Amino acid sequence: MLDVPNGNGATNGKGKQRAADVVPSTEGLLHSVTSGGSTDARRKREGDRGAEEESSSESEEDEGEEAEEELEEDGSTPSPEEMEEERPPPSPRLEKRRRDGLREGVENEEERAEEREEDAEEEADSEEDDGEGDEDDDEPTLKYARLGGSTTDILSKDTASAIAVCSKYTILGTHNGALFVLSPEGKLVKRFRPHSAVINDLSIDSTCEFVASASMDGRVAIQSLTTSEAHVFDMQRPMRCVALEPFFGKRNTRQFVSGGMAGNLILSEKGWLGQKDVTLHSGEGPIWAVEWRGTFIAWASDAGVRIFDTATSQRITFISRAEDSPRADLFKCNLRWRDDRTLLIAWADVIKVAVVKERESKRAVPGLPSATELYVEVSAIFQVDCMISGIAPYGKNGDLLVLAYTTEEDDDDEAEDLSTQRRKAGSRPELRIISPDGEELSSDAISLRNYDRFQCRDYSLCPSGDGQSFLVVSPEDIVVAQTRDESDHIVWLIEMQRYEEALHALEKSGLGTVGGFDVTDVGKKYLEFLVEEGEYDKAAASCPKILGINAKLWEDWVFLFAEKGHLETIIPYVPTHDPQLSRLVYEMILAHYLRHDEQALLRTIHAWPHEIYDVSAVILAVKNQLDRTRASESHVLMQALTELYILNRQPGKALPYFLKLRDPHVFTLIRDNNLFTDIQDQALQLIEFDEDLRKNAKALESESRHGTAIELLVDHTHSIPIPRVISQLQDSRKYLYMYLDALFDKDPHLAFDYSDLQVDLYAEYDQKKLMDFLRASNYYSLERAYKICDSRDLVPEMVFLLGRMGDNKRALNLIIERLGDVERAIEFAKEQNDNDLWEDLLKYSENKPRFIRGLLENVGAEIDPIRLIRRIKNGLEIPGLKPALIKILQDFQLQISLMDGCRTVLYSDCRDLALSLHRSQTSGFLWTGDTPDQATGEPIFPHLSGASVPASLPFGVRFLSGPAYLGTSAFPSLASADATLSSLSPIQPVTKRDQLVAASLLASLSAPDEEDDDFDVRPVEDARRAMEDKIAAVNELKEKLVQERRRSARAAVRVDV
Repeated sequence: MLDVPNGNGATNGKGKQRAADVVPSTEGLLHSVTSGGSTDARRKREGDRGAEEESSSESEEDEGEEAEEELEEDGSTPSPEEMEEERPPPSPRLEKRRRDGLREGVENEEERAEEREEDAEEEADSEEDDGEGDEDDDEPTLKYARLGGSTTDILSKDTASAIAVCSKYTILGTHNGALFVLSPEGKLVKRFRPHSAVINDLSIDSTCEFVASASMDGRVAIQSLTTSEAHVFDMQRPMRCVALEPFFGKRNTRQFVSGGMAGNLILSEKGWLGQKDVTLHSGEGPIWAVEWRGTFIAWASDAGVRIFDTATSQRITFISRAEDSPRADLFKCNLRWRDDRTLLIAWADVIKVAVVKERESKRAVPGLPSATELYVEVSAIFQVDCMISGIAPYGKNGDLLVLAYTTEEDDDDEAEDLSTQRRKAGSRPELRIISPDGEELSSDAISLRNYDRFQCRDYSLCPSGDGQSFLVVSPEDIVVAQTRDESDHIVWLIEMQRYEEALHALEKSGLGTVGGFDVTDVGKKYLEFLVEEGEYDKAAASCPKILGINAKLWEDWVFLFAEKGHLETIIPYVPTHDPQLSRLVYEMILAHYLRHDEQALLRTIHAWPHEIYDVSAVILAVKNQLDRTRASESHVLMQALTELYILNRQPGKALPYFLKLRDPHVFTLIRDNNLFTDIQDQALQLIEFDEDLRKNAKALESESRHGTAIELLVDHTHSIPIPRVISQLQDSRKYLYMYLDALFDKDPHLAFDYSDLQVDLYAEYDQKKLMDFLRASNYYSLERAYKICDSRDLVPEMVFLLGRMGDNKRALNLIIERLGDVERAIEFAKEQNDNDLWEDLLKYSENKPRFIRGLLENVGAEIDPIRLIRRIKNGLEIPGLKPALIKILQDFQLQISLMDGCRTVLYSDCRDLALSLHRSQTSGFLWTGDTPDQATGEPIFPHLSGASVPASLPFGVRFLSGPAYLGTSAFPSLASADATLSSLSPIQPVTKRDQLVAASLLASLSAPDEEDDDFDVRPVEDARRAMEDKIAAVNELKEKLVQERRRSARAAVRVDV
């Protein structure tokens, strides 16, 4: 059996939980309750028990004798302790269960020793068989803690006999008749001694202001907890139970109900003349228990349980006790109201659930509203395999919390003689949770102090005021049972080494620290557990979540993985930022990859930022490893080295490795890092490498038709001199052609020193582009170029070169004789613009019909068709002559039509310009004293120039043709001395009426002709010049038309002939 901290039991496969021992402690208010001890410890306790039995038994007998003497002196009835030895044997229906303690009550010490040895052997065997099952125990439902504070001191001097709890206080009654008022934490608040004998029952009212106690001294005491008010009632017989009415402290009646060994249940209340007692029940033996809730009072006697309704003053039910039930004084009845209508009854080994319900009264009077009556329905009955010391409702699902006391059947009848009957060692009490269906959900065995000295009747179970905790009380100990919360669940998971679940639960709960553990602590334990179990992959995957941004923890765990030989497992999770670890960690990882996995080294160098490790140190290590590696296996290391050189800002050192690797990104490297001077002597190597890429892999796309290498060399001639490149390419004529061609495409003047070489290379590799080069360049030798073209029979190029050399007739003869291309001959004659050349062409064509037809079809301004037609010999058959002549006439007719259209357009433009000129000369314009003459730029009225301008400027109307309208009757305010400009007299300010008259006059004088839609006033000189240009163009066109008509007439006459 494994130990469980904090007194938490664990559930086995059947839902049953193992025992939990409570370890005594004097520190703190709530002392922790630890798990049940191991088997060895339990055996040791059992071995020690024999030595304690006789002394324990004798002390209890002595106490019993002293109590008996006291009761005889008081005239009281014997106590239940004295009646214990008269109890009948246990019921045969009780299931036999073996627990930690050995059976007691044997006749001698030797029999007990033999039984202990047999039980120890069986227990050892069962532990070996079930050892693995204990490891899989389920989580307990409750947690336990010993009530601290003053309880340890109180119970060391006295023993507890009764307890009651409310929201403010915990009231403890003792065997000496004392009442201790404690805080919920166990601190002593008050102390009373209302009795001289054992207190059997306590009751606190709903207001937590009064407590009632019932004692074996025959008295019922009611004591105020907040004032000095106290009442003592002498009932003359030992009292077993008492209950205060709800809200006792706020009611005037001050009712309470009590019962005891006299067998009477008495309802007492405060009256006008004193205390008033009403007997509710009697005659069925002692009243063992009573509970008051709302208007219902439930009590238990030897016959069974009854319920009384104070609202109607009627008993509403009787629930009988089983006939074969054990003695009521040995196994007390436990009554507990779950709510105002549900009563829980636990007596011996039977649990009953009684529900108070309503129904229509059978005695209802006809015609009156129907009356209801109360009745009780027993909704559930359970028989358990133990005796019940206490019961309480648990949770919201209708579960029950039972304080169980296990007993063992004894096949031999017990002696009835008190002198021969011995007390048996008590069993450890258990706290069980039972579902509404009677299924046992969990069970915890509670180790209370000296539990082996007590029997079922000595224990009690009391729920707290809020129902969240429960007090398990023995005469010498008090343990608080509480529902486990999230923190308890997490602590239990940690104790069970279920760290992953604990980690998730702790993160989900949002609790910072639980049981002294935070997320980091739990995570570390989880990682340690995984490493111990050899689950390195899972441990490494959990590191980011657990270690977070703690760089120190990361470094520790990386070194731990390295020490365990599983460094590669954690490497993918090692952070490179937030947090950033020491360089030593990263360099250790790179060194590990360098020795074991070169591909992983390359991937890591690509993925990691280079600032986190010493790049120079890594370069040195890689170079050393490369020197020891065969060339066929050095590919990956060279890639890593190139990457490291680039990261270390040494791209020049990486260039040779790029070329060795035949890496297509070498050109990007050169451009990005301006390494042109580094490749001055590697031009041929770069071009060959580029050609291989283009032919084979085609891995590098370039806009240049000669490849990336050529383009790079051409674009950076300032860093890579042309002569230096040409000297390297002398033996590779094709590459030389490609380089010079690229230079020519970029700038025809770049390689002018190598023009003759270019002619030769073009003639060999690109004859189509030779003509373009010959036309564009002026730096090559014509004679040498002609020889090259002649050697390769390049006629068009030879024609061009002969033309460049001035030998046009020879060139024309080549076109006619070698090419036979009339169109080319005509084009060549046009280019040369030589009449003699035309004459040679016409002369050569006189006896060649194909050339005559070609000339006729391509005739233009350079050649007169009449001139060609006259050279045609009579009788010469020319195929296609008629269509050619028709085409010539159609072309001339078209030209004439175009000229006529042009003439019409010109005439129209001339007319428009003439009209515009006329309007400009005859129209008036508005002037002021500052208006200049557009022809001379001088003021129109010099006498007003420089004069002060009045607020209202003078106005007038003047025409370019000469007259100016001033001083008429339309301008009464103007004094006009004469009609001419030179005789104008000073002009007076114009009135508003004058302005309106001037505007009207100007509009009438400048109105356009009705036939013209547009009116545009232009300067006279511009209009005159435009008119003259148009007239000149018309005259020129007219002359051309006359010439064309004459030429057409002559051609028509020739055709007719």
